[in-house]
Amino acid sequence: MTEPTATSVDTELLAEPRLVVEPGVAARVAAVAVPVLQGMGYRLVRIKVSGDAGCTVQIMAERPDGSMQLEDCEAISRALSPVLDVADPIERAYRLEISSPGIDRPLVRRSDFERYTGHLVKIEMAVAHQGRKRFRGLLAGVEGDAVRIRRDDPRPDEDVEVLLVMEDISDARLVLTDELIEESMRRGKAAERELRRELGLAPPQPAHAKKSDPAKSQKPKPKPAHKPGKKPAPTNTKKHRLAAERARRGEIDPSEGD
Repeated sequence: MTEPTATSVDTELLAEPRLVVEPGVAARVAAVAVPVLQGMGYRLVRIKVSGDAGCTVQIMAERPDGSMQLEDCEAISRALSPVLDVADPIERAYRLEISSPGIDRPLVRRSDFERYTGHLVKIEMAVAHQGRKRFRGLLAGVEGDAVRIRRDDPRPDEDVEVLLVMEDISDARLVLTDELIEESMRRGKAAERELRRELGLAPPQPAHAKKSDPAKSQKPKPKPAHKPGKKPAPTNTKKHRLAAERARRGEIDPSEGD
C-alpha cells in the first residue's frame, strides 16, 4: 500500500492547532508524533497514556476531512514506532496503540466544532461559565472565539443558550445518537471510495456522476414553449400512400378536381 502523503490534503486544515492539549508525558509524546503525522497527511487528535497492560500510549489521529481507515492506522504505526524508539519520550516499556477518534469523538479544533454543528455534545470547562463547568446540549455553531450550545438540561434560572469560549474548554465530546451514527457511516463510505480512487484501486469518478448544483437541480424543468397556430395535418396517412401508388402507375385520383 502506498504511504499517505500531505500533497493531496488541505494544508491549512493539516496545520490547524488544537485547542485542547495534553500535559506531562503525553505532551512529550505529542511533540514527537505531530511532525511525523503531519508529514504523512494526518492530524493528531489526542494522546492518552494509561496503565493498561503495564503502560499503553494511545494516539488518536485522522485525516483533515475527519476520516480514518484501518490502513491509515497501520501506516502511522509503522512510521511512528521507530521515531518514538529513538526519541524515547517515555522512560519505561509501553505498548503503542493507534486509533481513529471514533464516532463519539473528542472535539479539539475549531473545525471540529464547525463540522459537527447540529449534533449533541458534552463539554467540560477549565474555567467555569456562569458558575458551571459541565454543559450538554445541541452544538449550534461557532461565533468568533466561542461555541454556542443550546442546552437540554438548563435549570429554570439558567439560560437555554450559552456561548463558551473555546480556549476555556478542557474537554468536548460528541454524544452518540442515531443521527451521528448515520452521518459517520456516510462519511466513512465516501472517504473509503475516495481513498481507493487515490490509490488506483478503483476507477476515477466519471464526469456524468459529478454532483450537480443543488440550487439548480431543485428547480422545475421549463416546459417547451407552445407555438401558436393550427397543428399541421399528417402527411403519411393511408390516403396519402394510396395516392402516391396511383400516381406511380399513372392513374388519376378520382377525388381530385379538374
